[in-house]
Amino acid sequence: MEETSTPRAQWLRGVLDMCLLALMAEAPVYGYEMTVRLAKAGLDVADGSIYPALARLRKRELVTVERRSGGGGPARTYYMPSEAGLRMLRSWSRDWGAFATSIHTIIGPPAREES
Repeated sequence: MEETSTPRAQWLRGVLDMCLLALMAEAPVYGYEMTVRLAKAGLDVADGSIYPALARLRKRELVTVERRSGGGGPARTYYMPSEAGLRMLRSWSRDWGAFATSIHTIIGPPAREES
């Protein structure tokens, strides 16, 4: 069976909700802005992945939304973590830290390429 997505894309799918909540925890943010900020961090996520994840978070009552005028453009929906979302983010962050440490213990630091 041929693998069609990269390991990095698979890993991101697993942590996208956590990353989105972390962005929101800094300040209210709208969907496209999240895509841009993730890309600046080196995580290329399509809008088609962001909005289903936001809907999932909203359904789980981990985010709240607020519509704001777009300053001449259409109104934007800004997302903020709810109290439950902040608790979940703290929990996921602890779990991620422990998980990443475990993986690092097994695989070690990245191998340096020979010049």
